[in-house]
Amino acid sequence: MIHTSEREYGQVYVPMVNWLLMGAVLALVLAFQSFAKLAFAFDMAVTGTIAITTILFFFVVRHRWLRPVWLLVLGASLFLALELAFFGANLTKFAHGAWVPLLIGLILFTVMTTWFRGVQLVMAERFQVEGPLQGFVDDIRTMDPPVIRTPGTGVFISRAKETAPLAMRACVDHLHALQQHAIVLSLESLPTPRISPADRLEIDDLRYSDDGITFVRAKHAYAEHYDVPALVRQIAEAGIESPFDPRDASFYLSRVELTPADRPGMSRWRKRLFFVTGLIAAEPADYFRLPRDRTITLGADIEF
Repeated sequence: MIHTSEREYGQVYVPMVNWLLMGAVLALVLAFQSFAKLAFAFDMAVTGTIAITTILFFFVVRHRWLRPVWLLVLGASLFLALELAFFGANLTKFAHGAWVPLLIGLILFTVMTTWFRGVQLVMAERFQVEGPLQGFVDDIRTMDPPVIRTPGTGVFISRAKETAPLAMRACVDHLHALQQHAIVLSLESLPTPRISPADRLEIDDLRYSDDGITFVRAKHAYAEHYDVPALVRQIAEAGIESPFDPRDASFYLSRVELTPADRPGMSRWRKRLFFVTGLIAAEPADYFRLPRDRTITLGADIEF
């Protein structure tokens, strides 16, 4: 995703989507073969878009602007009465091509709602597996036998401060070791185009200043590109509880392998669709500009 404006947060360009749209437009033109036939699909798309926009607008009026229900019903009735009449009139063209935009909208709606619901379920399961970060740091100090602290610096990419990174937990639980300097790095995206270096980092020693484990929240603006090695150099210059050499840092990514299971929350076919949507995600190492020779991926299996 490429943000093309430093004033409008939602103005983006997605190359893959743009190419798909071009292919879809060419396919529709070749399939309908004439403007008269294409107009049936166009009319349905326009009237449907107008009606949906009105519904979304009044949703904002009620839930964001907190206007009374009577005003919502009155305004929506006035607009939707006319718009749904036009939409209903175009239903007579359903068999002549108006079904195409309805099918496209249904597919996109299904994919988007499946992805949204799937992320909610996976994050809930992942939270149970990861556990709280502060409790995990407390446990490391009291483990018997103690965790071996190996030389070097480990940078563990984390989703937030609330949970321990899966890669970090895997090192402690299975290798019984953790590098001498452990940095839990959380990347937070903000709806602002630029962030000054002085305001980028928030550093927390997680209650202990002698264990070499530090949490860092790095703020990232939408017009900037992720560069985790550059962030690590800035962390080293900012000074944390134990100095380290950023040139020797290793980077740890947490990866979740989803295993299908008969659990409530989503039907099996939607789970398969959710797995497919995950295949188009960007490669984290490339996205964060991590050096391949110093990047390690660890994780866990989660039943979904």
